Amino acid sequence: MIAGPRTAMVLAAGLGTRMLPLTEQRPKALVTVAGRALIDHVLDRLRDAGVERAVVNVHHFADQMEAHLAGRRDLEILIADERSALLDSGGGIKNAADQLGRDPIFLANIDSLWLEGSIPALDTLKGAWNPATMDILMLLVKRGQGIGFEGPQGFLRDTAGRLTHSTDPASPTPYVNMGIAIFKPQVLDDEPDGAFSIVPVWHRLQAEGRLHGVPMDGFWMHVGDPAARDAAEARLA
Repeated sequence: MIAGPRTAMVLAAGLGTRMLPLTEQRPKALVTVAGRALIDHVLDRLRDAGVERAVVNVHHFADQMEAHLAGRRDLEILIADERSALLDSGGGIKNAADQLGRDPIFLANIDSLWLEGSIPALDTLKGAWNPATMDILMLLVKRGQGIGFEGPQGFLRDTAGRLTHSTDPASPTPYVNMGIAIFKPQVLDDEPDGAFSIVPVWHRLQAEGRLHGVPMDGFWMHVGDPAARDAAEARLA
């Protein structure tokens, strides 16, 4: 196994509004695909990649999340509690800084599933990671190599793997961020406490040449709404 981060941050605190009505009585992370909760699909992949500790942020139906995660014995699970207020993508990570430590971590959304290609996706990510030149390394997918993604937003990638984030509606990007990355927690040290998006951090690192990405060769399924959930379940079947 390729060496990689032993700690992961799993972003699971969202309201899941696009997943309604499936999230009327449960959090999005506990919506099932092929008989398994979304968060368990992600935790399984992280565990198989060598992760030993996962920090999971909770807000929507937080008690359900904690009860469900208490049933896992294969990973140490720590809860980053956001019951009082959602902190967005960047604020949620910074809020968990003491639990995450200072070493590079895996960062994962709970709505990303994938079928492996010739090389496991997280091995591709670990193999491309270079902390001397990178602060974030995103796992990418080529357009047309996945389902459940709409819109032009994504990334351009140069020959050295450096990324440029683009939202130009007239020019769809060749690559999409899968919501999985290797991430240095220190990049948030100077950010304010409270809620904030990770996107401005991408742009700062992009300007410094330290935002990188590597494409996977598998098939990605973004499970963002009920139709995408059904499509992913059919694909897995």
